[in-house]
Amino acid sequence: MTLVLDAPAVSQPTLTIDTGAVTANVATIRARTPGEIMAVVKADGFGHGMVAVARAALAGGATRFGVTSLDEAYVLRDAGFTQPVLSWLNPVDADFAAARARDIEIAVPSRAHLDAVAYRAPGARIHLQLDTGLARDGASPAEWPALCAAARRAEQQGLVTVVGVMGHLPCAAQPGHPANEWGRRRFAWGVQVARAAGLRPVDRHLAATAATVSDPASHHTMSRIGAGLVGIDESGTVRLRPALRLVAPVVTVRIVGPGTPVGYGHTWSTPRATRLGLVAVGYADGLPRSACGRAEVLVAGVRRPVVGQISMDMFVVDLGPDLVACPADVGSPVTIFGSGEEGEPTVADWARWAGTLPHEIVTRLGPRLRRVVVNSAQPAGAESVSNSAQRAGAESVSNSAQRAGAESASNSGAEVPA
Repeated sequence: MTLVLDAPAVSQPTLTIDTGAVTANVATIRARTPGEIMAVVKADGFGHGMVAVARAALAGGATRFGVTSLDEAYVLRDAGFTQPVLSWLNPVDADFAAARARDIEIAVPSRAHLDAVAYRAPGARIHLQLDTGLARDGASPAEWPALCAAARRAEQQGLVTVVGVMGHLPCAAQPGHPANEWGRRRFAWGVQVARAAGLRPVDRHLAATAATVSDPASHHTMSRIGAGLVGIDESGTVRLRPALRLVAPVVTVRIVGPGTPVGYGHTWSTPRATRLGLVAVGYADGLPRSACGRAEVLVAGVRRPVVGQISMDMFVVDLGPDLVACPADVGSPVTIFGSGEEGEPTVADWARWAGTLPHEIVTRLGPRLRRVVVNSAQPAGAESVSNSAQRAGAESVSNSAQRAGAESASNSGAEVPA
């Protein structure tokens, strides 16, 4: 039997993005380092909306931006941001001339990239990228001296300006892991090699969020903060504020008897008579199917289990037989995740249930979700609604970037890595 009662109290699945949380998170992290904060707003601002997150990060004290692709960098320029923007993951045949024309700084991980930038975008500002232990992006130690020497020649010819050296720690989420010490030493050596070649990079950045909050020895003139903007600290060092809340209405309530199989594959059956609520959010909207059998939601003030398989467009929640214990009805709001302050699950909970990272949860959220941007630091009612992950028409933001001169003492006494 399906019950259809009062009109829905919540009209559709809604993802609320709190930019006030982003601003607060940047301020919290900024207090832990003397260097500049680069707000990494790649992947549509970690699924929270690139332009909204960028603006909120500036309000918290960030002075520049980092992205992977050039197309992401252009979104910021199109929105009116004039702060420095660094793009660090591009193929050799990328349109570096267009990047130069739009004043985008470019990471150079290889000699081939250096030659391409120098040839196609003379005068570009570049950051040499050193592999500090991940064996993915960045020049290897064997290639580094030659890359620095070539960059210096290109600089003397007026083809590039080397403004930065960058690396990335492999195990920063695990403070004290020996790979981080090794990475710090390799980076310090890399800076020394660059200086010996005659380069004078003003920007030296190794630490991302986890290292910035947990490892002062990794701090240089700048830190790259991405996941931390939206409340994620894998190291568990600081308390940051989650910036997302996903709520959807109960579509129908079904009363069933014991032994009723639920969902595809009949992987779960009711152990007793109960009420089943249907919620129109599924894996097409970003919920991980791998969380089946473990996930919970908050409805009518209590945690209730998600049962059966999460489908493309929906999931089922066991409301239980007791209307007093869980007085949920059609239209009752179901909080899928939020800050956790009201007992609801968090993004971190969903990541744990799915056996993945919070980063994956927030960056997989689909375009069908109605998006509402609010600022908890402003009076109630100051919000905007967007049906896409990016907010167009952003006003121009003045360039207030100032380069910090702080550099970690870990730059001294470096050893050449084996």
